[in-house]
Amino acid sequence: MAEPTTRGATQLLQAWGRGEDAALEKLLPVVYQELRRIARRYMAGERAGHTLQTTALVNEAYLRLIDSRRVNWQSRTHFFAISAQLMRRILVDHARSRGYQKRGGGAWPVTLDDDLVVSVGQRRDVVALDDALKALAEVDPRKSRVVELRFFGGLSVEETAEVLKVSQDTVHSDWRLAKAWLRREMARSSD
Repeated sequence: MAEPTTRGATQLLQAWGRGEDAALEKLLPVVYQELRRIARRYMAGERAGHTLQTTALVNEAYLRLIDSRRVNWQSRTHFFAISAQLMRRILVDHARSRGYQKRGGGAWPVTLDDDLVVSVGQRRDVVALDDALKALAEVDPRKSRVVELRFFGGLSVEETAEVLKVSQDTVHSDWRLAKAWLRREMARSSD
C-alpha cells in the first residue's frame, strides 16, 4: 500500500474529527508505524523489565485517541504531537501507579541534549520530568509544549514551529531556555 501524502493523512484526520468512522479505519494503517516509532523512543529510555511494551503503549494511546471524538485535527503533525503527549501521560501514570518516589525513585537523570538522544540503558525519570514540565507550564506554557513536542514527540524544529504557529527561531530559543530551566528545576528537586 503506498503511503498517502501528508495532505491525505490530514484529510483523513479531519474527516475522523468530524465523526466519519470510516476515515479512522483508513487512517490507522497510515499512522501506525509513526506511532510505533514514537512509542519506541519513549520505551528506549525506560528501565529494563518495564511492564509496558511498545505495542501496549501504542494500543493504550490508540484507545485514548479514539475516545477523543470530534477533535479539530489541524494536521498530521498535530496528531502526532497529541499522540506523543498521550504516551507521555500513560508512562507517567504508569510510573506513579507503580509507587515510584515522587523525585527520583532510583531512576537515572534525563538527558535533554540538542540531538534528542537518550543513551541505551539510561533510565529517564519520567515522574520528575513530568513534575518539572508542569512547573514550567505554569511559568511559560509554550516552552513546556516545545519540550513535549521535541523531546517526547521527536518533532523537528520545523514541525514544532508548525504545530505551535511560531517561527523556527522562536522554537530554537524556547528549546534552549526550557532545557536550562528544566535542568535547574530537576537539580533543585533532587536536593
